[in-house]
This record gives sequence, structure tokens and C-alpha cells, in this order.
Amino acid sequence: MKILKSVDSFLNKIEGALLVFLLLVMLFMAFGQVVLRNFFSGGIVWGDILLRHLVLWIGFLGAALATSSERHLNIDILTRYLPERLKGAVATLSNIFAAAICCLLLCASLTFIEFEISNNNTVFEEIPSWYAQIIIPVGFGLLTFHFIIRAVLDAGKALKKEVPV
Repeated sequence: MKILKSVDSFLNKIEGALLVFLLLVMLFMAFGQVVLRNFFSGGIVWGDILLRHLVLWIGFLGAALATSSERHLNIDILTRYLPERLKGAVATLSNIFAAAICCLLLCASLTFIEFEISNNNTVFEEIPSWYAQIIIPVGFGLLTFHFIIRAVLDAGKALKKEVPV
């Protein structure tokens, strides 16, 4: 369990640092675009495209961080009325189900990236579109991993509660 927690913590630090960096890049790029448009009647041609893709990256990294700290969206109306001894089991099953869905979406996003590569789609000029969209399978992979970690940790908590000490 300690290994899983340390791996999860390490991933959180990387995801958080990358998220802050990308948010700063996005902030400066958006501010620069506004200044260039208002004062110089121009702008960076690829700036808006970059900003759109940065939103995608920030969304997936934020979702991974939220999942790791159990702050993702969930419907907990059922667990509110369950006895304490069942809450851990339900949380474990819920995380396993979420991991399975994210794994399916990971497979679908890999197919999407393969399609983008085979069609030689570009974002701007000669930059392949899959460079910007690779966060989709990476993001779903991170989500899958974090949900699996949550499931294992919840199962460990549930087993500790049920075993009398």
C-alpha cells in the first residue's frame, strides 16, 4: 500500500507541476494575444489553436489530479444511506467500474490517434495534430491508473474495517 501511495504522490507532483506550467503558458499566451490584437492590430497566427489545445491538456491533467484526491464528480446518494461496513466495498466497486470505463475510452482514444497519424492531419503548418491530441490517451491512462489505485486503497480500508483486531 505504501508503494501505491508513493507512486500516486509522485504522479500528483508531476501532474500538478505540469498543470501549473501549462496554465501559466496559457495565461501569458492569451494576454499576449489580447495585447497584440488591441494595440498592434495583429496577433500570433497559431496562438488560438495552441490555447484550444492547452485547454484540453489542462482538462485531462486536472481530471487526473481530481481523481487522485477523490474530488472527481461522483454520485454518492447511494453511499450516504449505506451502513459503514458497506461503504468501502461500494467505493471499491465504483472505482473499478470507473477504471474500466476509462480503460475503454483509452482504447478508443488510441484508435483516434492512429487515425490522426494515418491521415497526416496537421494542427498548423507541418505540425501533426496528434502531437497536441496525445493527451487524450495519456489522460485516460492516468485516470485509469488513479482509479485503480483508489480501488486498491479503498479495498484495503474496507478489509481493515471488517477484520476485528
